[in-house]
Amino acid sequence: MPSITRRRPRNPDGRAAVEARVLAATERLLREGVRFTDLGVQRIAAEAGVARSTFYTHFRDKTELLMRLAGTMRETSFDRTGEWSPAGPGDPLAALTEVFADVIRIYRTYAPVLAAVSEVAAYDEVVREYWAAGLERFVARTVQAIRVEQEAGRTPASVDPETAGRLIVIGGDRFLADHVSATPADPETDAAAARELAATWWYGAYRRPA
Repeated sequence: MPSITRRRPRNPDGRAAVEARVLAATERLLREGVRFTDLGVQRIAAEAGVARSTFYTHFRDKTELLMRLAGTMRETSFDRTGEWSPAGPGDPLAALTEVFADVIRIYRTYAPVLAAVSEVAAYDEVVREYWAAGLERFVARTVQAIRVEQEAGRTPASVDPETAGRLIVIGGDRFLADHVSATPADPETDAAAARELAATWWYGAYRRPA
């Protein structure tokens, strides 16, 4: 008699689904104004509708949870900036302005997570190094883009790629964090921030006068 392979039913509470619930629950609590430091695992688990033991099955601790949240924000914004090229078609400055307008929206969406990262990074070396490592990856990508532009003769040889790359990336990240935390969402204010940030990148590094 031939064997019959039974198809296992889909489990709606599989690993990915449970982790998504925990991440979403944490974001909700942060948006309600709860400081991450004051947010206990029991409260997160209760908000997500899972047992405390289930939390530890999926996350080593709160630090890992925060890094997962921050990673989503970082990858979303990095992916958007990665779509832009200084040698792209059309008006590269206008395209870069659109990119930064989108990045500002991403930063606003994840503002509570960004605040939590800043809060925890002040005393947790793991979180601090995790965020710094992400920025370093973005710096390296930007430095390479500047060098390509120099080799093509579009960026002056006088520009120091390493210094300029670090300045516009790290400075831009801090500007964005300050902008979304210090100003309420406003189309005109956000558009002005995107324009100025794009111009700083474009004229300060990529198309600096020789």
